[in-house]
Amino acid sequence: MAIATEVATPEHVAAALEAGVDYLWIGARTSANPLAVQAIADSLSNRSNSNILSNLKGILIKNPVNADAALWLGNIERLEKTGVPVMAVHRGCGHQPCWAMAHKVRTARPDIPMLLDPSHMSGDASKVPGLMGKIAELGLDGAMIEVHYKPEAALSDARQQISPEALGTLGALGALGSLEALGSLEDIELNWLRAEIDELDERLWETIAARMDVSARIGEWKKAHGVAPLQPERYKEIVEKLRTKSEELGLDNEFVKQVWNSIHEESLRRQE
Repeated sequence: MAIATEVATPEHVAAALEAGVDYLWIGARTSANPLAVQAIADSLSNRSNSNILSNLKGILIKNPVNADAALWLGNIERLEKTGVPVMAVHRGCGHQPCWAMAHKVRTARPDIPMLLDPSHMSGDASKVPGLMGKIAELGLDGAMIEVHYKPEAALSDARQQISPEALGTLGALGALGSLEALGSLEDIELNWLRAEIDELDERLWETIAARMDVSARIGEWKKAHGVAPLQPERYKEIVEKLRTKSEELGLDNEFVKQVWNSIHEESLRRQE
């Protein structure tokens, strides 16, 4: 069985290599710091003639905690200069997928494997099985899953870890379909684009829900101060801002007004 361990400093790298570790991986917080990644790469390059380094099978690099595709790609390039094979790991951002970022990296570097980290992506063990389906849909190459013999006793990330029994019933191997089994590359590209749409839709509804919460609180303030829910001058001001904004974004003004009116009507209802 191959062994992998996380490294964040050159000292970690030295200790892992001396211990005969097969794979190194770089976590999201380290990946957010290009100086730290470069230091790790330099420590490996300095051992380029070492027999110890020749036993290293690969390096896994997770995406940065922020959704920065250029930084992730830059880190991949830094590590590739060591001569050690590199794999990307999409772990999401803040327990949410970052499909647009991952799509950019996958498109730019289809030549390297990309794994999915459904544990960190969801932060919830119950959501891991559903995310595993994305491996086949997006033509990914595998998964990095957190497993603990007793998740409730785990010292960290307890909520997102699954048990060995759950892993056995996950059907993970069945989710790792080949590109040929999935169909054409065009189908996979469409799935990536749909994943981006789904992600944007989720954020859109979360934003609308947050706006309605603020509208309800505004309604409470207006009631307490004897102010009518509808303020015509405020309405006209917002409509004018929307006209300007729709032009800046290249959106049809009538479409924007229709969406806004629906949101505004619901906001007024929340304030009654």
